Amino acid sequence: MSNENNNFSRITKRKKKKKKNRKKLLLYLLIPLTILFITVLSYGFHIYTTAQNAANDSYEKVGRENETSKLRNESVDPVEDNVSVLIIGVDDSENRGYNEKSRSDTLILATFNKSSKSVKLLSIPRDSYVNVPDHGYTKINHAHYFGGPKKSIETVEDFLNVPVDYYVRLNFEAFIEVVDSLGGIQYDVPFEIVEMDSQDNKNAIHLTPGYQKLNGEEALALARTRKYDSDIERGKRQQEIIKTIVKQAASASSILKLDDLITAVGNNMKTSLSFNEMKSFVSYGMNTNLSLSSVSLDGTGGKMNDGLWYYQVDEQSRNDIEHELREHLDLSTSNVNNSEFSADANEENDSTTK
Repeated sequence: MSNENNNFSRITKRKKKKKKNRKKLLLYLLIPLTILFITVLSYGFHIYTTAQNAANDSYEKVGRENETSKLRNESVDPVEDNVSVLIIGVDDSENRGYNEKSRSDTLILATFNKSSKSVKLLSIPRDSYVNVPDHGYTKINHAHYFGGPKKSIETVEDFLNVPVDYYVRLNFEAFIEVVDSLGGIQYDVPFEIVEMDSQDNKNAIHLTPGYQKLNGEEALALARTRKYDSDIERGKRQQEIIKTIVKQAASASSILKLDDLITAVGNNMKTSLSFNEMKSFVSYGMNTNLSLSSVSLDGTGGKMNDGLWYYQVDEQSRNDIEHELREHLDLSTSNVNNSEFSADANEENDSTTK
């Protein structure tokens, strides 16, 4: 009888010990999980606050009536509507001393479609011969010199007959810091280049062909160079570099770099997007099936009587792009301004080349 009691006692003790050990194990697991949860939550809050502060500091209205495009019947909301964003790249570094009188080096019109979760990117050649409202026909990159983002938006809308709902203006420092904050990007350099850096130091950047990691200065030099191919190919190259940066920024390995990434952009950006409007674009970045495609304008380049080199956009190509982008925004594709554009452009070309 005593043996049975002893056995029962031993079994009871083992059960209690196992239960105690399980509690300890659970406790040991809960402690790091709790710490991890608090850390992630705190980091997420920190990132959110950093992004909000950066957005608030960068916010700058376009300065048009109701902040709505003249090609829209009513205002849009990126949470619900298909919208467009004009990305303006400028060189306003202290070294150049241009301040607000800089010409745009890069113009990319991005259209966003909510239902298909797709984005189209159009690079507009900086030397495109277009009408700048109130200033006549000249290179499209002069529009920013005449009136900053507002004049650039007016010019692009007049040229393409596609509404520009928002703008984002970035300087080259933002581009450099974004790439560097990501630890560089992997890119297939198509040809050997020798270029100056962002501080105008000659031959400071030397890249050989091939797949390699590029830092911010190197990526900028490759994106900006025009000596080795055409303005159209330059635009395509910029689109591909942007796609590479977006993919890298959205990767899991870049999560802990978001703080630096947001700070890099915020310090070098002006935009008409509010913080709440910016948040609506997250759904595009989080979508694994996001379609990011590029479109381009065909044309020919050459000197005119003023001795300057211009890019003459082919009217049929311009017309096709207008239809494609308007369709992507779910807008009417009726030829509202096509005849006006063709007549004005042809008249101006005749007077210039005589």
